[in-house]
Amino acid sequence: MTAVTPLATRPFDDSTDSLLRFALRLDATLSGAIGLFIALMADPLSALTGLSSLTEFSGGALLVLAGLAVYALAAAPDLRRVGRGLIVGNLALAAATVVVVAAGVLPLTEAGVAATLATGGYFALMAYLQYLGVRRLPA
Repeated sequence: MTAVTPLATRPFDDSTDSLLRFALRLDATLSGAIGLFIALMADPLSALTGLSSLTEFSGGALLVLAGLAVYALAAAPDLRRVGRGLIVGNLALAAATVVVVAAGVLPLTEAGVAATLATGGYFALMAYLQYLGVRRLPA
């Protein structure tokens, strides 16, 4: 008789970094999908938000690239450092959206203000999910 040996990998429910990896991949996937939508719909969105088509397209393309980068970072072996860096980045982006709206530096319409603040809320939510994932990691 031969004994069957279990796989060397940990079961999913025993993994301590699964929440953080999930949060990072969720952020990457949503950022990429939203960025692709914004880039493809730059002209109609520019009329709605008050920004130029080039600005809309550039912002969408930047979100797609950021999504790809975050997805690649989600595979890093040292997730604590990656998670902390992305938490700080997402919080900075959330704060920047509020500052931009409050300062009135962009020619935003009411829909543009709402979309910008919703974007800030998205960044804050992703930072919170990533924070929960970092907290769950062993010391």
